[in-house]
Amino acid sequence: MINYLIVPGLGNSGPEHWQTYFQNSGDNFHRVEQQEWDEPTCENWITAIDEKVLQFDFSTIVLIGHSLGCSTIAHWASKYKRKIKGAMLVAPSDLEAPQYTFPAIGFAPIPLDKISFPTIVVASSDDIWVSLDRAQFFAESWGSEFINIGNAGHINVQSGHTNWDEGMEILKTIV
Repeated sequence: MINYLIVPGLGNSGPEHWQTYFQNSGDNFHRVEQQEWDEPTCENWITAIDEKVLQFDFSTIVLIGHSLGCSTIAHWASKYKRKIKGAMLVAPSDLEAPQYTFPAIGFAPIPLDKISFPTIVVASSDDIWVSLDRAQFFAESWGSEFINIGNAGHINVQSGHTNWDEGMEILKTIV
């Protein structure tokens, strides 16, 4: 059985967010909880991922990141070098862009090392937190498959992504 570990971004993913929909879809979906959701520190966030990962057989783990959670996964992969089944990285925020003014300590620069397990980057052509070109650059750097789902905003509740069935179908391609 695959164990899906959900890695939300800044502020966590609320009750209507697609990550919560995914979490509620099965007992094998687990959220990585953070102590501080609104003023995150990278080292604390990657430690929380690793503590959760260590609870499972690595070969069964698929990480599901959104926004700042994607950068967190890239940092975690770079530091720990663990070989897991894979990851889906949705709407990776560009913390190095001028519009990113949220408090996030230690996340920039974004790691550009090739990630040692299969990854898929899912991006939108009109995401205000990452340009399509930059999302594609991250995907190329990380060695990820790249999927552009068109005009979908930040792929969150505000852009209508609650029960995101298309995302669930993309997730199932990680085998």
